[in-house]
Amino acid sequence: MKNDKHTDRHSSADLTAMVEHGDSESDWDAVKALTDADVDAAVSTDPDEADLEIDWSQAVIHPESRKKIVTMRVDADVLAFFREQGRGYQTKINSVLRAYMDHARKEPDRPLKSGGTNSRRSS
Repeated sequence: MKNDKHTDRHSSADLTAMVEHGDSESDWDAVKALTDADVDAAVSTDPDEADLEIDWSQAVIHPESRKKIVTMRVDADVLAFFREQGRGYQTKINSVLRAYMDHARKEPDRPLKSGGTNSRRSS
């Protein structure tokens, strides 16, 4: 979803409080009544989801572990993509890196090839 001036962001706690106080304008009964087919149909007609097919079936969010603070260079469009995902984007980046690491460990003789356009090679 693209961030625009018509989008309001609320935490889960904010939304819960809004529902409890009757401040929510959402029809939560209608949402609860939606079937998976209804949701799939809505997603398939959403222009923001057009041609977006990501297989996250192997992705796993691991429980919190000791994290290390690092500074690294990431292409601007890659960072923008993850930030557009909203809160928790750093955890998603970590999950993608972990999936890469797990794959490389399972097949050490077949490392994934770098497809980066910004790789620098010495001549």
